[in-house]
Amino acid sequence: MPSVSPSRSDTVSYRPKAGEIPTQPGVYRFRDANRRVLYVGKAKNLRARLSNYFQPLRSLHERTRRMVTTANSVEWTVVASEFEALQLEYTWIKEFNPPFNVQFRDDKSYPYLAVTLGDRIPRVMVTRNRTLKDARYFGPYTKVWAIRDTVDLMLKAFPVRSCSDGVYRRAELTGRPCLLGDIGKCAAPCVGRISPEDHRGLAEDFVSFMAGNDSKYIRALTEQMKQAASALDYEAAARHRDAIQALEAAMGKSAVVLQENVDLDAFGIAHDELAAAVQQFIVRGGRIRGVRSWVVDKELDIELGELVETVLQNAYEGADAPPREIIVPELPDDAGELEQWLMARRVEADEAGPVRRGPKSTGKVELRVAQRGDKAALAQTAEMNAKNALILYKTRRSSDFVTRSKALNDIQDALGMADAPLRMECFDVSHLSGTNIVASMVVFEDGLPRKDQYRRFSIPESTDDTESIYQVISRRLAYLRDDADAGAVAGDAEQPITDADAGDDPAIDVDAELAEAAERRRRKFSYPPNLLIVDGGQPQVAAAQRALDESGVTGIQLAGIAKRLEEIWLPDSDFPVILPRNSDALFLVQRIRDEAHRFAITYQRARRRRDITTVLGEIPGLGPARVKELLKHFGSVAQLRKATPEQIAEVRGVGPTTAAAVFDRLNGD
Repeated sequence: MPSVSPSRSDTVSYRPKAGEIPTQPGVYRFRDANRRVLYVGKAKNLRARLSNYFQPLRSLHERTRRMVTTANSVEWTVVASEFEALQLEYTWIKEFNPPFNVQFRDDKSYPYLAVTLGDRIPRVMVTRNRTLKDARYFGPYTKVWAIRDTVDLMLKAFPVRSCSDGVYRRAELTGRPCLLGDIGKCAAPCVGRISPEDHRGLAEDFVSFMAGNDSKYIRALTEQMKQAASALDYEAAARHRDAIQALEAAMGKSAVVLQENVDLDAFGIAHDELAAAVQQFIVRGGRIRGVRSWVVDKELDIELGELVETVLQNAYEGADAPPREIIVPELPDDAGELEQWLMARRVEADEAGPVRRGPKSTGKVELRVAQRGDKAALAQTAEMNAKNALILYKTRRSSDFVTRSKALNDIQDALGMADAPLRMECFDVSHLSGTNIVASMVVFEDGLPRKDQYRRFSIPESTDDTESIYQVISRRLAYLRDDADAGAVAGDAEQPITDADAGDDPAIDVDAELAEAAERRRRKFSYPPNLLIVDGGQPQVAAAQRALDESGVTGIQLAGIAKRLEEIWLPDSDFPVILPRNSDALFLVQRIRDEAHRFAITYQRARRRRDITTVLGEIPGLGPARVKELLKHFGSVAQLRKATPEQIAEVRGVGPTTAAAVFDRLNGD
């Protein structure tokens, strides 16, 4: 059956006719009414790609719909190949900086080790300036002190000039070298102790060592030391020995992760709907020579492969030449064209760089996904660091006072609230296939978590998530009523004091203690939120609104956040509130939702462990140590339930009789 094209009333007015769009490769641009470029993209087939944007608006992803409706026109440029499309897209993104394309945040100014091979007398220096002419850079490094320690060790073996131009000129005029020349950490070309040509040779050896040829110099110095010792030149042998020790110490400051002939970059990426954190490990000669991390803001929801493409373009857009091998978490669709672009960048960087020893950088750049071995382990480490960086980025964004204040004001404006939501409570429900239903309540005040006021709820019986939300919100709102028995309705975290807690002390008035404790809990739990958030869309919000209406409590704004599109739903609203993708307000709402989800999952897992431990602990002859051994042996309760009595009996300390009892107890016999 042929597909039916959307009518112009279903989509935007500027949609071109399908026959007008060419089918060749090309690059397209969406512009707004002021001719500002909003988005740049490429396509193997322009007609096929652009038709995706002009589907009925209701069928588009929310963020895509926002971009399409913000735009006022679309234009395209046909190119000869997919590789040219990649190049043109990259050029236009850098030229126009479109707001709906991926935005890079890298507020760090990394320190580098630089050797100014373009100078007549090259200099070794630590700098954050990446624009020095004809300089060879190494790094980036995360700590300045670490690179200074490395330079201090390296100068013992390669005494290259490291002083400033002013110090060097003063030494030339006075004929006296600086302190580094006196202690042997500079060959002192300023006073003619070494010729400019020989000093340049030292600088090039320094560069070669840092580029990964470290073992070659260690072997050469070892041979020279042996020859000097054989010739009874013990002073020269001692100098060579000290140089070897210095180089080995410098090498020890960089972790060995791969074989010594391996040069590669490994990228780890952790991302969610709004942002991505990137970690780049720079490996030269099998050692990690530098680490770089940055954050990417995602306006449109793009796949990991497309994100990898933009990350690599950003990583190698400057003076950095890509190595021959690049490890990525996923290959993009146009990996071949991206490899061509990287190879061109490699050759271009080599031709533009300073003269160096050895052949120029040639050969294909290969993108790979590491599957096993040391490279896969390195990729996993990069990904782990990226995940930690993403968490830290989001936490810092939510913790800054100015950022929090702006986020709260933006939430107030977006939801039409009379005041900023200084106290927000978020609820989430968690269950395991409809069983073991629990819920969580987390509290944020002034944009920060108040963990002492978190609450957990057990839900004995429920039909679905909306019913669970209704029950939990009803129980929470009971504390806001003026009923005398409001404290009697409580979640699991609010257990009342019992006679057993009081003991047999006749001095304790049990009734008075119970009443006082209940009143303290009621007052602590009865502080009303300005904003009550549930994890979910329209159905969950409707259930929460029903509980709010029945409670009679007023003055609380209710909202729900739908995870897939990060939409904010209000009661009785047919359309969601869309917070800007990169806004601090959406980051704060996300963080509250994620914290509620984490707290609910943690509680449910704890209950599952407690339940199975309690069940097994009731079996005669099975104490806590053997219960722990059983769970450790099988790895999970599900695997333990599947095990036969014979398999259970294989566990250390569990005999056939006990194994049969465990099997019968878990299988309901």
